[in-house]
Amino acid sequence: MTRRGFLVQIGRWLTVAAAYTMTCGHPPLPGIGRVSADEGGRSYVPLDGRNLRELVARGAHRCGGRFVNPFSTGRHGGLRRLLQWKLFSENRFRRFYAEEPTARVRPDWETVRSSRGLSVTFIKHSCVLIKEGDQVALVDPVFGKIMPFIKDFSPLGFEIREMPRPNLVLVTHGHYDHLDIDSLKSLGSGRQAVSPLGYRDLLCGNGFRRQAQLDWFEEFRWQDWRVTLLPCNHWTMRNPFAGPNTALWGSFLVRTPGGAVLFIAGDTAYFDGFEQIGAESDIDLAVFNLGAYEPRWFMAGSHMNPAETVQAFRELGARRLMIVHWGTFRLGDEPVHFPPLDLRRELQRQGLLDRLVDLSHGQTVDLS
Repeated sequence: MTRRGFLVQIGRWLTVAAAYTMTCGHPPLPGIGRVSADEGGRSYVPLDGRNLRELVARGAHRCGGRFVNPFSTGRHGGLRRLLQWKLFSENRFRRFYAEEPTARVRPDWETVRSSRGLSVTFIKHSCVLIKEGDQVALVDPVFGKIMPFIKDFSPLGFEIREMPRPNLVLVTHGHYDHLDIDSLKSLGSGRQAVSPLGYRDLLCGNGFRRQAQLDWFEEFRWQDWRVTLLPCNHWTMRNPFAGPNTALWGSFLVRTPGGAVLFIAGDTAYFDGFEQIGAESDIDLAVFNLGAYEPRWFMAGSHMNPAETVQAFRELGARRLMIVHWGTFRLGDEPVHFPPLDLRRELQRQGLLDRLVDLSHGQTVDLS
């Protein structure tokens, strides 16, 4: 390779690295309350009996004008580790990439629109549509590609105008595979946005003048919907020059007009707070993000693997489990179609396979 070619290749990988830090990478700055070494190989800081609500009330997720992750060990961050993963680590899954399916997403919108009960439609990546009666909530709308060099394995096979128009748009955090400006603009104006703190200017500048910005455990009510932002073990960044965590991130608890309770995990690594969250609510359906979990030495601080997802589901005490964040973008080493296969094996091993809501892209479950 020539010197010029080498420099071009390095520049390309630095661009890839910057993009990954804005989607599924790890922040370069540690938070507070970290441990220097994790006993037992944990990738989170245990609560050790601390109450989540009291932790939030004390501001443990804030420091120096930024937000911090009080559950993270801070051991997984840094550009060096990201480049080590992308450039020098062995990828044991590469031989399966030829098997990755590409399929257009074609929901049965007529059936969804005509239903008067509660339904959940898995569109793509982490985007789900929750409909009850004539009211619609849309979570993390991402309808197209997020980066030119990241393949979209589940392109849309419908026009956005065919989809039931959302009244509420929920955004879990600012990573580009969850907060996509073009997708938000395609929804049109007049929607009510619900997000964590820190996204007011970004959302307002792109057509969302009606907003609710929530801190952890704060609740927003719209008609008979109740949306609560909950703590989770993650982080966020959109601009590597501004740095990480200028805005907050979180999970959502959604109470529908009919009384059903849905837990929307968003991106989260495992931590030992799920039992406390589940103790406060009788959860009908837990929607977990499962994807970009390999290799564990890099991803464990940001995303759960199948075993951790089942553990979190059990600790929540939810009735049923559904997964998203798979099948669209390969953001980790595992092939895009592996997460549901791996999850089914884990649920089968633990005798919980009957609790799975097994949806693929474009499919709908009726929860009435």
